[in-house]
Amino acid sequence: MGDFHQNGVITTLHNLSTQTVETMENELLGFAKTRPMGLILPSLYSELEGDALSGIIDQLRQVPYLNEVVIGLDRANQQQYCQALAFFSVLPQHHRVLWNDGPRLKALDAKLQALDLAPKELGKGRNVWYCMGYTLASSRTESVALHDCDITTYDRELLARLIYPVANPRFNYEFCKGYYARVANGKINGRVSRLLVSPLLSALKKSVGHTDYLNYMASFRYPLAGEFSFRRDVLNDIRIPSDWGLEIGVLSEMHRNYASNRLCQVDIADNYDHKHQQLSLDDDQAGLSKMSIDIAKALFRKLATQGVVFSHESFRSLKATYYRMALDSVETCHNDAIMNGLSLDIHEEEKAVEMFAENIIKAGEAFFNNPMEKPFIPSWSRVISAVPDIFEQLVTAVEADHAEFAASHAI
Repeated sequence: MGDFHQNGVITTLHNLSTQTVETMENELLGFAKTRPMGLILPSLYSELEGDALSGIIDQLRQVPYLNEVVIGLDRANQQQYCQALAFFSVLPQHHRVLWNDGPRLKALDAKLQALDLAPKELGKGRNVWYCMGYTLASSRTESVALHDCDITTYDRELLARLIYPVANPRFNYEFCKGYYARVANGKINGRVSRLLVSPLLSALKKSVGHTDYLNYMASFRYPLAGEFSFRRDVLNDIRIPSDWGLEIGVLSEMHRNYASNRLCQVDIADNYDHKHQQLSLDDDQAGLSKMSIDIAKALFRKLATQGVVFSHESFRSLKATYYRMALDSVETCHNDAIMNGLSLDIHEEEKAVEMFAENIIKAGEAFFNNPMEKPFIPSWSRVISAVPDIFEQLVTAVEADHAEFAASHAI
């Protein structure tokens, strides 16, 4: 059973284990009559070949309240796109697969690139952005959830709890962030959140002082969780990064656009596990190493927009402050693990802390070396202003792909 403690400026909705998923789904069915709901699934083709996504689809087949499922498919050729259509065809809800590597969507992307309105790099952020655009274009939903496709412990209760706060018409939330304890197979996971983000936020408070933004970010129990839900109007104006700073960028945008009483976080799972990234000690362009640099840059960029002035000396001081706080976090987590009968390798934890500390300096250098960087993908409202019929073009491309290949393979 979870606790009922409220911390920080963001409302926390707990799981007190008194509500069944069936009861919650019946309520959601009622909400769907006036507030139809959808789901965004950003996916790599390789995830169709694993066990996690098959389990997710088996659970989604039992969900009665969804009006639409939008799947973004990356790194797929024509044959793999057709296989994806067959894979997702078992879903009873209306659904569409965005073939991001197909000629139609690539041509649309090229038009936007020519106007400097498209994502600058491949990745999850780009995939999510196009899925958001299609969700806006289809106009089938008013409340939208988003979660990853590599969750190995998926249960449909996760989705119900995630979307409930923005679907219930008696609530005034525009955005909800999922959280959970990263404990699986006898281990405490979630290294980047535990050993980078939390101590880095604390170190930034010491370095630049307590700000509304830092206090806001520290209110989230698991800021790197890839599970969100939104009211549809949020998707018009949000600007998201295309790199590993996606989750931090989304939270930063919600802080910029909405009052804190319109935002919440919810406990969505007692047991959560997914695909683990490699630490990548020797390659800062891969794995958790690149992720940590992108996350740190996202925080530095946001603070800079609020008037915080950074220098090379301030980054060195920040690294030292972070390092001490992160080592304290290792000890705290180790004690927590022992008391709960879990394992935690102190040597591996401290190797991660050392790498993260070095990457804070690398993120600072990248921040200085590229002052004209445009980290955010433009909002869809800006794209519409430049290309008024962009939604019609997007829907036409997706429908044409679906009609051509679904018909040819009798899906």
